[in-house]
Amino acid sequence: MTLSRTTAAAVALLLATTLATPSFAEKKYDPGASDTEIKVGQTMPMSGPASAFGNIAKVEAAYIRMINEQGGVGGRKINLIQYDDAYSPPKTVEQVRKLVESDEVLTTFQIIGTPPNAAVQKYLNAKKVPQLLAGSGATRFTDPKNYPWTISANPSYQSEAHIYAKYILANHPNAKIAILYQNDDLGKDYVKGLKEGLGSKAASMIVAEASYELADPTVDSQMVTLKASGADLFYNMSTPKFAAQSIRKAAELGWKPVHILEVNATAVGQVLIPAGAENAKDIISVNYGKDPLDPQWANDEGMKRYKAFMAKWAPNDDANSGYATYGYSTAAMLVRILQACGDELTRANIMKQATSITNYVPDLALPGMSVTTTADDWRINKQFQMMKFDGQRWVLFGPVVTDDYKAD
Repeated sequence: MTLSRTTAAAVALLLATTLATPSFAEKKYDPGASDTEIKVGQTMPMSGPASAFGNIAKVEAAYIRMINEQGGVGGRKINLIQYDDAYSPPKTVEQVRKLVESDEVLTTFQIIGTPPNAAVQKYLNAKKVPQLLAGSGATRFTDPKNYPWTISANPSYQSEAHIYAKYILANHPNAKIAILYQNDDLGKDYVKGLKEGLGSKAASMIVAEASYELADPTVDSQMVTLKASGADLFYNMSTPKFAAQSIRKAAELGWKPVHILEVNATAVGQVLIPAGAENAKDIISVNYGKDPLDPQWANDEGMKRYKAFMAKWAPNDDANSGYATYGYSTAAMLVRILQACGDELTRANIMKQATSITNYVPDLALPGMSVTTTADDWRINKQFQMMKFDGQRWVLFGPVVTDDYKAD
């Protein structure tokens, strides 16, 4: 029996379609994913010396509730499991093991802090569980060769420090610099980055360095030492609790240097107001996102979406806080990555999608900033703009700058 050309073509098309359909519709799941659920786990300092960061977790949870109410991701609800690690690395280890081995999450998300992330980095990489959007800018969390399952949400601390060094050399080339830093990867990266950026002038410009331990009750004695050095520029690389203490202590001592503060300690309500808004006036830092207190964003569509979200889903949280805007932005990034995974909800595909983002513009990104990641560049944030605190809010100044430092 001979088929006509038309019939033969139709049969061939039917066979091709039939054979192609199973692979096209195939779903791939790793532990923590199913037709109905995506399990995501995180640890956060909801208590302890870095508890201010716990506000991030509240907003991230609220964002996930909103997404689930809207139908989830691909019809799957995100089950966000959150544990308090009190910013204590041993507790982080305990809780992350529980997330991976008992809760069987598909991925971790936004573990906050350099010491907590460092404590679980080798474990998560050995288990091949994504350490997704780690809440630290330490360089060890952007090292795909040695840690292919870790990607950071934060700008590199060294990159941020390079921008400060550029600013100092351009505006205060004869400054005598005193440094306060946390004695861990976070603080050491900020110091290393400053020295790299200052180059040959670092040795003569830096006149004093003082570190503190996370368990220290105060940094009062360090501040007395730094003031006594005769420094006229204070490079303050401390986390929120100690940043507030140092700002207040500088005022008590009558020390009024040019004051540069790292971006993670710039929350107005949680750091600067407790330190005394007048004491914090004229502090300089950087930003890579829109400030809800800045009136220039009043009619910005991204800011409108953010404020509408906060009003409906997190009404008891401070919508003007940098921790809230950070939580909103990181949760949105998580959802975008999961959406890009489609029905291939595997740990390997999560890392593939996180490292192949193209020109994504977050709601709260400053104009001219976008997110692109590639196999060769895993940095999610690498652009900054300088800002100064006017006693009520941060005021942006200067152009958007990209870290272009290259080692000799």
